[in-house]
Amino acid sequence: MPPPYDEAYDDGGRARPQYAELLQALDDPAGLAARVKERLRGRGVSFGAAPDGLFALDPVPRVLTAGEWSEIQVGVAQRLRALDAFVADVYGDQRALVAGVLPRSIVESSPHYEPSMRGAPVSRWIAFAGLDVVRCPDGRFRVIEDQVRMASGLAYAVAARETLRDLLPVDPPRSDLTLAYGELALALRDASPVEEPRIVLLSDGPDAAAWWEHVRLARELCAPVVRLADLQMREGRLVAWLDGRTRAVDVVYHRTDDDRFRGSPLELLIDPCVRGTLTVVNAPGAGVADDKLVHPYVDDLVRFYCEQEPLLPSLASLPAAEVADLECFVVKPRGEMGGEDVVIWRDADESTRRRLRDAIDRDPHEWVAQELVTLSVHPTVCDGRLEPRHVDLRPYAVLDDRGVRVLPGGISRVALRRGSMVVNSGQGGGAKDTWVPA
Repeated sequence: MPPPYDEAYDDGGRARPQYAELLQALDDPAGLAARVKERLRGRGVSFGAAPDGLFALDPVPRVLTAGEWSEIQVGVAQRLRALDAFVADVYGDQRALVAGVLPRSIVESSPHYEPSMRGAPVSRWIAFAGLDVVRCPDGRFRVIEDQVRMASGLAYAVAARETLRDLLPVDPPRSDLTLAYGELALALRDASPVEEPRIVLLSDGPDAAAWWEHVRLARELCAPVVRLADLQMREGRLVAWLDGRTRAVDVVYHRTDDDRFRGSPLELLIDPCVRGTLTVVNAPGAGVADDKLVHPYVDDLVRFYCEQEPLLPSLASLPAAEVADLECFVVKPRGEMGGEDVVIWRDADESTRRRLRDAIDRDPHEWVAQELVTLSVHPTVCDGRLEPRHVDLRPYAVLDDRGVRVLPGGISRVALRRGSMVVNSGQGGGAKDTWVPA
């Protein structure tokens, strides 16, 4: 495979212009990393899946040029317009299925397809989303996954900027990332037909790995945290126990680990959505848009709904059962999130390969093989010194009546183990502040 693209250094080993000042000023990476960790501990920025329980923030930010960020912004907005149109179409006229843009069987077999939502009076199927974007060895950006069900990490992106602002020897961009909270709050309100909706954030509670984020978001959005046990139906309305009494709820911002509605406790939310008395962000059934078997067709969906060529194309993938030799692929379950059961075939031992082959044989439509590409690398503090580690990028966007707005920066995820390309925070990865031109 070709060598990875280096985010910070050119082929001659010289710092790229946007990194020159930053890298020159990093004369004590070990000390900086220690100060960052102490600051995070003092602020209580926790993440339950991390070994030490803290948000794993690397102190060396990723820096994108104006041209790179413009390419990402425009591509993300185009892609999310198409995905929102696709979900509305799936539960509406199904034009894309009738036209054969993708097989009907893929949509209807999706674990996130909700047939009862067809014809539901949903004003906004997708209000908040993220994409997992990688830079390939050729320097171009591509999408490996679309995160529609539950794009987590926004509050951690803001915390990364707040933490590093006073500790780094150079100044970050002037853009105020805390404005992202206002953008999200507006998107949640606009998703509801009610003029002044009552919004709650649905969480698994203190045992959730991202509990710190849930609490921070709840405060910033003025949306109290509730659990499923706090919710019930009364006369066709969802109500929540708040401040010792029940109150009708208009919008649920869903952040539990359970991402399936049908056949799960979340099924409670479907009936009021169908009645039009409740908005869930994102709507039940919207997960068909980030089904990994749908992913290979998203470029065609962009062409179908936007009548444009995709500006941020998908990384190639296909059903794993159709691939005889998986050596150059990453195998993923079609409906899971957070890196669960994701296996880079070339790095897997024989026992893992046998287990996955058996699983693919049992459920051939539940596994996807995605082209293996070498993710770009970025200088990262490891054992007190800077070493290259693989990274991806998660930009966030809100969709409301004004269109799609990509929030500045997002967060870059980094594989902290040498040679690993598994960047998911739940699988031992970390994060980087991401700088874009103000």
